[in-house]
Amino acid sequence: MADTGNSEAIAAAFADGPAYVPYLAVGDPDYEASLEYVRALDRGGADVIELGLPFSEPIAEGPTIQGALVRSLDAGMTPDRFFAFAEELDVEAPLVCMTYYNLIYQYGGSEARSASDASGETASTGPRPFVERAAAAGIEGLVVPDLPAEEADPLREACDEFGLDLVFIVAPTTVGDRLDRIMSRVSGYVYVQARLGTTGARSDVSDQTTQSLDRLAEYDVPKAVGFGISSGDHAERIVAGGADGVIVGSALVDIVAEGVEDDLSTAAVADRLEALSRELKAGAERGHAARAEPAESR
Repeated sequence: MADTGNSEAIAAAFADGPAYVPYLAVGDPDYEASLEYVRALDRGGADVIELGLPFSEPIAEGPTIQGALVRSLDAGMTPDRFFAFAEELDVEAPLVCMTYYNLIYQYGGSEARSASDASGETASTGPRPFVERAAAAGIEGLVVPDLPAEEADPLREACDEFGLDLVFIVAPTTVGDRLDRIMSRVSGYVYVQARLGTTGARSDVSDQTTQSLDRLAEYDVPKAVGFGISSGDHAERIVAGGADGVIVGSALVDIVAEGVEDDLSTAAVADRLEALSRELKAGAERGHAARAEPAESR
């Protein structure tokens, strides 16, 4: 598969087989526990790790991830603490930040205004300060669910300048010119939304997934499917159906939430996260092996 992105680490994650891409909200339920939970994902076989930077109005998220973002905000998570968190992590998997555009656009605004007051110049906001800081913290890519492709050029330019990938989400209803616009700006991988609606673990695999993957077949960029994946069986079926990777969030966040509700130790929750990660990674690998078998032997 051709390297269509800026990040060599993300390209490598998809180069040799299916990528397991887990998500957790940074700072849920607190900073130190969250560090251990992300490290558990890495031990469990993560190829790329999506780190959620909380925003007060997460429109793409279901109740599970909304709850995680609220816990993170209540524990004091901010963009600067997020970047410190990324710098403190010692994981092998490349890191991708998932957040909303208002946070990206406004980052550094107060600092810029202070500098402008001293210089007499007009302060400016925009995505470049955030992307520059993210690159310095070791972030390899961004996922911005509320950013339309038509308005993404400033962020795309900043990502190109600092070597980050810009990942877009493609819904089952995304077709025609809109799909072409998204795919002309995406890099690293495309986040294929498996079903309509918001995020959340499900007990089945949506029939819309195969249709979405077929629609994207002509585009030479890795396709990672998310929204609703919660088991190794799900991962196996989705990769066998043509996906280059699986993105899992709510099923993992559920484990963190259960740990909070049941007052479990950080170590116990980390063990559960690692175990589910191993199951999901193994399922993706089974799906890849099945796809490689001749049809008559299946």
